[in-house]
Amino acid sequence: MKKCSLSVLLLFCLIAGVFLGGCVERRLTINTQPQGAIVALNDEEIGASPVTVSFNWYGDYNVRISKEGYETLKTHRKLKRPWYDKFPWDFFAQIVNPKRIVDEYEWTFELTEKKLPAREELIRNAQKLKKQL
Repeated sequence: MKKCSLSVLLLFCLIAGVFLGGCVERRLTINTQPQGAIVALNDEEIGASPVTVSFNWYGDYNVRISKEGYETLKTHRKLKRPWYDKFPWDFFAQIVNPKRIVDEYEWTFELTEKKLPAREELIRNAQKLKKQL
């Protein structure tokens, strides 16, 4: 009888821990200089900077930032997982811990102004292309 009641108690505690446990909220904020640039993460447009999004996984992200009058920036950044999100600590942080954990990251990118070629250079290039035809 004792084994059965102990098993039921453990099962109850496990189920209660799952439903009453805390959670981890992950947020990434992307800033740009100048502000208002269109930001895409892994080829999905997420909005104009500054922009904050939720994310589910850590790792390498492809970043594309574009704004009229500026060079389009294509790069990647890595989100490193914190110690409490690694096995076996993740179970305690996400399931057993009753408190909410907010995991926030902020990336800032500086855009460079688009440099337009001089009029003479454009004419020279056009003449070269004309000769090639």
